[in-house]
Amino acid sequence: MRRLAVALSIIVITTSALSFGASAKAAAQAPADSHLKGAFRRPPQDGWTFVHMEGSPAEIGYQHGYLLAPEIADALKVVILELTHANNKDWQFFRDASQNMMWPHIEQEYREELQGIADGANAAGVKLDLWDIVALNGAMEWSYYVEQYNKEHGIKSAVLAAPEHCSAFVATGSYTRDGKIVIAHNNWTGYLDGERWTIMFDIVPAKGNRMLMDGFPGMIHSADDFTINSAGIIVTETTISQFHGYDPSGIPEFVRGRKAVQYSTSIDDVARIFKEGNNGGYANNWLIGDIKTNEIASLELGLKNVTLQRSKDGYFVGSNFPVNEKLAREETDFDMKDMSKSANARHVRWNQLMAENKGKIDLAAAKRFESDHYDTFDKKIQPDERTLCGHIDLSPRGSQPWEPAFGIAGTVQNKATTADMAARMELVASAGHACGIDFKADIHLREHPEFLWQKDLLRDMDSHSWTTFTVAK
Repeated sequence: MRRLAVALSIIVITTSALSFGASAKAAAQAPADSHLKGAFRRPPQDGWTFVHMEGSPAEIGYQHGYLLAPEIADALKVVILELTHANNKDWQFFRDASQNMMWPHIEQEYREELQGIADGANAAGVKLDLWDIVALNGAMEWSYYVEQYNKEHGIKSAVLAAPEHCSAFVATGSYTRDGKIVIAHNNWTGYLDGERWTIMFDIVPAKGNRMLMDGFPGMIHSADDFTINSAGIIVTETTISQFHGYDPSGIPEFVRGRKAVQYSTSIDDVARIFKEGNNGGYANNWLIGDIKTNEIASLELGLKNVTLQRSKDGYFVGSNFPVNEKLAREETDFDMKDMSKSANARHVRWNQLMAENKGKIDLAAAKRFESDHYDTFDKKIQPDERTLCGHIDLSPRGSQPWEPAFGIAGTVQNKATTADMAARMELVASAGHACGIDFKADIHLREHPEFLWQKDLLRDMDSHSWTTFTVAK
């Protein structure tokens, strides 16, 4: 791991070009040219910022970059700090890999949108370029690439196993109150970036489906993920823990993730798009619902092993555990028998909740599940790293292997919807911990001085009430 002084020197150097002034904030509120026609952002609501974008790929990108310029500049500083600290690489390494490794495998539509984000941000007064934006979009898969790169170049480094991210479920048929689909997800990530994962995007592209999704400033996909499209498809996921493997000649996950929700009208479409050009980056168990057929699915997408399960009467859950034993054995270091592990403990809890609530699962139950604090290993209620509402910072076990290399983590936001809501392109979302426990940066840094390298960018993350979002009329 790079020493603190070195990491901080990198962040000072690499963020010197990321600047914006009062004019950028004013511009983000007041569209000023034809590229911004129909686009807008609303004032923050319960911790979220709603942004509507429409048009061609270049126009959507420009609107994104312009309307969220201050947030993108801030987000880039965070991602640069996290990636350089965790991977012992400077920002130029990721910019170069974006240009030389990722760019050749990004199709023209998304090239134009990525360039549009850079152009819009520049127009609003933020100095960055295309490779900053591509590298930002690849943030979720860089650890996979760096591990592969180090191995190929004989570089000795700590094993950069994929960290645990997120708790989610999807249910239908006899498991739900009305027999229709209910789906929910909470995002586990470092508090440093998670505090910024509060954009609600309403995207109307010239081609493909309209999308309502949560997201991160500057990214073209949800990335954590929760998306409803106008064809009645709902997609979310949880990361496969301790996964290893990456194919640099494949299509970046952020491209496949965006394309899958933009162009799918069925579960088969989602699976096909994710599998085409699969690079292994950001390996996930994707939970999918199709409200037209009332069918749900689990697509476990490894690099070598890919499995698709479907049901019209049942449930699928995700908490970062590998579903397929062959995948776990061949592509992870994950111990499926250790019930003290967060992913396994949360898996047990999901199965308990599904059984206890069979026939009663609705939106209220989904909200309750995402704020659950029952630790199945210790068999008691205590917010920690083994509960569905994750509080790694409150774990009595202190820093452990589940800690991401970039700092302490936990649940940072939550989303849920039902089939009837999804038909209206509507969801509910809660910023911060859904349970109501606030995260206070000063207290955290005082108790965990090993994370003082985050001091300049870490901020409080208050819990907010559940809020309903729908697409603009």
